Amino acid sequence: MWESETESVRGREFGNGFFSSTKHGFNTDGFQLKGQSWYVATDIPSDLLIQVGDINFHLHKYPLLSRSGKMNRLIYDSKDPDLKRIVFEDLPGGSEAFELAAKFCYGLAVDLTAGNISGLRCAAEYLEMTEDLEEGNLVFKTEAFLSYVVLSSWRDSIVVLKSCEKLSPWAENLQIARRCSESIAWKACANPKGIKWAYTGKPSNVSSPKWNDLKDSSPSRTQHVPPDWWFEDVSILRIDHFVRVITAIKVKGMRFELIGAAIMHYAAKWLPCLIQDGELQADEMSISSHSNSWKGGFHMIISGTKDDNLSIQAKDQRTIVESLISIVPPQKDSVSCGFLLRLLRAANMLKVAPALVTELEKRVGMQLEQATLADLLIPNYNKSETSYDVDLVQRLLEHFLVQEQTDSSSPSPRSFSDKQMYEGTQRGNNLNPKSRVARLVDSYLTEVSRDRNLLMTKFQVLAEALPESARTCDDGLYRAIDSYLKAHPTLSEHERKRLCRVMDCQKLSVDACIHAAQNERLPLRVVVQVLFSEQVKISNTLANAITLKDPAETRYQTLITNRKTLLEGTPQSFQEGWVTAKKDINTLKFELDGVKSKHVELQKEMENLQRQFEKMSKPKPTSAWSSGWKKLGKLTKMTTVENHDIGPKISTTIEHVRKPPRRWRNSIS
Repeated sequence: MWESETESVRGREFGNGFFSSTKHGFNTDGFQLKGQSWYVATDIPSDLLIQVGDINFHLHKYPLLSRSGKMNRLIYDSKDPDLKRIVFEDLPGGSEAFELAAKFCYGLAVDLTAGNISGLRCAAEYLEMTEDLEEGNLVFKTEAFLSYVVLSSWRDSIVVLKSCEKLSPWAENLQIARRCSESIAWKACANPKGIKWAYTGKPSNVSSPKWNDLKDSSPSRTQHVPPDWWFEDVSILRIDHFVRVITAIKVKGMRFELIGAAIMHYAAKWLPCLIQDGELQADEMSISSHSNSWKGGFHMIISGTKDDNLSIQAKDQRTIVESLISIVPPQKDSVSCGFLLRLLRAANMLKVAPALVTELEKRVGMQLEQATLADLLIPNYNKSETSYDVDLVQRLLEHFLVQEQTDSSSPSPRSFSDKQMYEGTQRGNNLNPKSRVARLVDSYLTEVSRDRNLLMTKFQVLAEALPESARTCDDGLYRAIDSYLKAHPTLSEHERKRLCRVMDCQKLSVDACIHAAQNERLPLRVVVQVLFSEQVKISNTLANAITLKDPAETRYQTLITNRKTLLEGTPQSFQEGWVTAKKDINTLKFELDGVKSKHVELQKEMENLQRQFEKMSKPKPTSAWSSGWKKLGKLTKMTTVENHDIGPKISTTIEHVRKPPRRWRNSIS
């Protein structure tokens, strides 16, 4: 093991790393191994055989009874007074730990190291070697060594925690794993400037340091200790102990970026399939070196294979993936989006719990704008006809839109880590997250459109998932549509028209318009829309060029050239259809002008009629003259009625009555 650590306890009460018990000692020169059996080098014949696994120990009852409570019960409570054979099938630590415990009972010197202390501590507890039988018994000795020697050392804490993997549940019940995890967490959170102990560190590109090569890895006064100095040492732990250490580190307040980097380093060592070109390059040598020296790691395999050993490894892999998902820090950008997507790929392949997969999908949606096309092309491991999991990308897009809506409703300033992560990309690319995701989705659609089993409805739903404002140019979407039409030549005219509706012809560039004009896979209506939109752009540009004659001459010539190229590149059938369509458009324009003129005439007539109606509906002013004339009109009506009813006698009276008004009129005039 690490010799420098055991040398550090020299001069202490443990006697240069050794301890012994001379009380109740048994005169012996030591133990001798003959084949699969241990013998005590003494003249007294053995009276007890203890079998631990495949190893036999020929011992004496008296030294064992004086220190082990379990041996006392087994021998004295036995119905057989001449018991000479005892079998320990479940003794923690195995034959190695029992050998040390037996030597301690005989008063021999026992060498305590970080590699054997945990097994010996559990064996002492199993054999009940407590203070009730004798002061300074094995339980007390091993507990003191753990507390004062092991937990004060970084490397010893790592080794002891690693050795606890074979001692469950004894190491858990005795709090050995918990105490080692706490010690590791405290030292990992220490200021790197104050670190004086030895550590492994990340392996270099030339050679990987070994665990007992301490001189090269020990920090000197002038050596700079990086913040990730503890990654390599912690990554050798089993997943449950690694989770315990990371949880303790979180509680102590370490930066979430470092925690995420440690998780990625651990995944690189235990899940080699997650490593791709350009990602975690510093860990590639670590994996290659450990593939030869360290044989405790698993290798990613496809579940459902016929080999039983591989199925067991698949279960172990699933445990690792589930544990890593559960300890990823919740903060955004704690790990890269590429790592999350590769972890999601492994989760789908290994049939991880659906709740964890959903949580991981939400995490990917939080930073989907950082993803690349290679990471997004996740195979479909379910029984489906499509090669890639398009439904998964649809869910990721939904989570991204929900996150964007949440961020827009409650804006918060970017964190330092966020700025640092995007520093390289923001210099050359000022697109907002939605625009970057739109480009990513267009590239993904172009790739998956070659799959003949992809339904058009899924293609449309994924293309229309983002709002229209996310795309300033539809060239990528046009490329995806053209690829889908090429891979699905049996689509009807109606289906092709419906598919092309997801694209805005006005957002196509000149190059895309030229290609669309020559594309016979597009419907004629779409080609006409492309040509018409390009003509509108040219007309608008010419109208704007009138005010700026000199600067616009070059642009005007370019537009004319582009228009000629566009028309010359159009197939003959499309050109004939375009001529017919242009005539129809001119006819419709003429008819529309006639309708407009008729509408204007009708509107004028309506206004005239409205004015006349307003004049007639106005009330006339009344006066004494008008009331007098109304009375005379009434008398005239009454006279006419009486003339018809009475006859010629009354006619003279009516004439007499009519005369006074005439005189009154003459007098008035």
